[in-house]
Amino acid sequence: MWNIGQSLTGGNEEQGESLLGEDSGGLCSLSTTQRIYGFAACFVAGVACMLLSMIVFVKPIKFAVLFTFGNLLAVGSTGFLLGPAQQLGMMFDPVRVFATAIYLGCVVIALICALWIHSKVLTIVAVIIEIGALIWYSLSYIPFARRMVSELMIRLCDTEL
Repeated sequence: MWNIGQSLTGGNEEQGESLLGEDSGGLCSLSTTQRIYGFAACFVAGVACMLLSMIVFVKPIKFAVLFTFGNLLAVGSTGFLLGPAQQLGMMFDPVRVFATAIYLGCVVIALICALWIHSKVLTIVAVIIEIGALIWYSLSYIPFARRMVSELMIRLCDTEL
């Protein structure tokens, strides 16, 4: 536990770069405590928006806007921990560039369906696809998780016995 605390605060000298991206070249003036508070506030606000969106589920357009905003806040909250440059670098890493592009595309499609097209059915479908894309994007950060889920889905959906 002590090692985790040291790496979070940057106290581990053997490690070249701390978990919180302290080596940002002086571009970020936030302290470690401020970064953790920013992450927590942004993440809690995102989760709160997603939970509050369930209240307006009957109105799919309001639901999609609130849910998508909360979704982006929660995903973007890690930018406080890592720093925006490292977060974007990780998002567009060759391993997860397609998952990131699909996720961001689904966010844009959900907002287009909600704000411009005003179609409740398309908005609900876009939000469902957005949730699936977020899960796939999140799995890209866990080693071999996407492969395991893919193999599980093939086994579950295989019609040959």
